[in-house]
Amino acid sequence: AFILDKTLCIPTIFISYTGESLDYKTPLLRALNAVDNAATAVARYFDPEVRHVNSYLGWEQEYFLVDESLYSARPDLVLTGRTLMGHESAKNQQLEDHYFGAIPSRVEAFMLELELEAHKLGIPVKTRHNEVAPNQFELAPIFEETNLANDHNLLLMSLMGEVARRHNFRVLLHEKPFSGINGSGKHNNWSLGTDKGVLLFAPGKTPMQNLQFLTFIANVMAAVYNHNALLKASISSATNAHRLGANEAPPAIISIFLGSQINEILNKLENSDTNDLLTFGAKKGLKLDIDQIPELLIDNTDRNRTSPFAFTGNRFEFRAVGSSANCASAMIALNAAVARQLMEFKVKVDARLAAGNDLTHALLAEIKELISYSRAIHFDGNGYSDEWKAEAAQRGLDCETSVPKIFDAYLRPSSVDMFKQTGVFSELELQARNEVKWEMYTKKIQIEARVLGDLAVNHVIPVAIRYQSVLTDNVFKLKTLFPNEKGDKLAQLDLDTIERMSAHMATIMEEVKKMVNARKEANKIESEREKAIAYHDNVVPPMDIIRYHIDKLELMVDDEMWPLPKYRELLFIR
Repeated sequence: AFILDKTLCIPTIFISYTGESLDYKTPLLRALNAVDNAATAVARYFDPEVRHVNSYLGWEQEYFLVDESLYSARPDLVLTGRTLMGHESAKNQQLEDHYFGAIPSRVEAFMLELELEAHKLGIPVKTRHNEVAPNQFELAPIFEETNLANDHNLLLMSLMGEVARRHNFRVLLHEKPFSGINGSGKHNNWSLGTDKGVLLFAPGKTPMQNLQFLTFIANVMAAVYNHNALLKASISSATNAHRLGANEAPPAIISIFLGSQINEILNKLENSDTNDLLTFGAKKGLKLDIDQIPELLIDNTDRNRTSPFAFTGNRFEFRAVGSSANCASAMIALNAAVARQLMEFKVKVDARLAAGNDLTHALLAEIKELISYSRAIHFDGNGYSDEWKAEAAQRGLDCETSVPKIFDAYLRPSSVDMFKQTGVFSELELQARNEVKWEMYTKKIQIEARVLGDLAVNHVIPVAIRYQSVLTDNVFKLKTLFPNEKGDKLAQLDLDTIERMSAHMATIMEEVKKMVNARKEANKIESEREKAIAYHDNVVPPMDIIRYHIDKLELMVDDEMWPLPKYRELLFIR
């Protein structure tokens, strides 16, 4: 509970008259309860006194700041949260000077007030820094229990908008507000820990502690492998689709990165009959031979920034989550999937124990089977490469890129069964939620298409024609002043520009008509799923073509006449 504007606010749940959940919090609490029960049962193999296992979440919120006056002059930013047109600035993020530079003073003032307001509300924000793209920034809190962390993130996103306006900024939480530069994500760092303070994804000091670590790592691998399509669906949206798959964010294929040391241990364990492998190398020291700097410990985990789901020492980092997303969507799917996998694991281990196996042998036997079974989900290479896309398909991983079709994963028999067994969703709740997802996708693309059509026809084309008139008038003047061949030669540059502009404008108008007709045809479809697919397949492609030609016109029309603030103003005025 928290006090906001002198009002006591108590986070609660939202259900229908007949008991179906209509929010994110209800299924999130169910998923957390399921993983608590399942993980506690497994953790008691190692410590019978464990009573609860908590799910922890540490989110990293990325965002852009734009000057409020420039924001107000961009109808596309106001209505859709992203720029539907705009040629990239000559200077983008290629120097990475923004990433490594000092925080601009005006932004720092905003950050300071945001942190103070956040702490008043109990949100433990801890870090702040620039991000790679110009005018892009990030903040992150201390790890919290997942339900509380999710509440705090939602509250913070609302708070960010209020504080930004007091500093004449607008916050952009869209995953891809600007083309040609990095978009924004919200990495979800997720872990499990017992009520006795033991992190289940952290290696220990004894073989039994390390066996516990491997037990939970192997089960997470199996859960992610079984439900890789569902996990992708949990982070998919019309907005996040612009970010995923570029050289800035994980591809639209879910895989797990474990790092060289864990990978080596799993490989040896899978092919060994002994228990001598349950040891992990200690951190090595790095001496820099600088008197003022003490010996540093090198972390024995790796970082692969191209992985959507990476092990980072004592937690997993789900990097595919979008910046505007509700963390609960990903956390519901992940915790439920892991809970279901742990339930199955315990049944199998108990069967081995009943057959006379000792605990260590029973656990190792099941761990080895899980390692072998889920091998396809393990990938430590470059997730951005085309080779990985082909290899992932061969491994049987879900490679679908159409967001409306990605949502189908929620209604697969394996997903329906998993959610039923964990008590998180009924089949009716899943069907209802998918209807909403498809409808939301359609409406967001519909709004973007309408805004783009309006900007193209009522802003860009009239200005381009006006500039053509200026050039045409100049052609007549040149030919009057310099008759015959000399006049023709001097006027040729303007004539070429007029011709190229006409070609771009003709294509824009043609594609706008295609886009409008595609919308009209799609709107006749009754099925929300099929309508969303029609928008994806038939409305989005003309939008991309329209943008391409508008961006070309932007480079040709007189800068004083261009009606919209350009990227160089939006990204470099701070």
